[in-house]
Amino acid sequence: MVDVLIAQYVAGSLPEPARVLVESHLEMRPESMSFVSDLEGLAGAALELAEPAAVTSRDRSLEAIFASAPPSMPDVFTLPSRSDSGFPKALREYVGTDRKTVPWKTLLPGLKEHVIFRRNGAEATLLWARAGRALPNHTHEGLELTLVLEGAFHDHRGRFVPGDISVADESLDHRPVADDDAPCLCLSVLFAPLKYTGSRTRFIGDLIGF
Repeated sequence: MVDVLIAQYVAGSLPEPARVLVESHLEMRPESMSFVSDLEGLAGAALELAEPAAVTSRDRSLEAIFASAPPSMPDVFTLPSRSDSGFPKALREYVGTDRKTVPWKTLLPGLKEHVIFRRNGAEATLLWARAGRALPNHTHEGLELTLVLEGAFHDHRGRFVPGDISVADESLDHRPVADDDAPCLCLSVLFAPLKYTGSRTRFIGDLIGF
């Protein structure tokens, strides 16, 4: 699934919060840039093999191209330069603050959030969980992307460490738990609300942080 996300990033088809998440992953995991380069090569080869198409109104088309403003999109195939703010550069620019000055709000005991964007059930959020803190068991009504920035968390699929992306959808029901030795900081991008599951006793315990 992460490869699919990177392919969509290269194609320029990701919405902004997901683009920022993938670009931050690429900064934290430079080895992933080799896959980006491979995709760029495949795209170039496909263009070379494509049948040429006749251009109508050639002069008008060229005139419009030369009169247009240069594109504002960054070169997605260039590895971002490392930010000294504690966040990857793309995330620092998107959030508008650095790691030390995030305006956190307490969501639950031992769990803080900073909402970057929220509209119509979709949101991008920074989440901080104290060591050992569990999130309530939940499934998803749409796609959820989570990039680990600091610390680590685990669920029944395994352990996610800095630079890892967790991809969750309607087929996944899980209970993420921060590692016991350090807090966990993540960027979460949701495209639909969560749906809480599990037993009532565990749900109440997770809400209050026990």
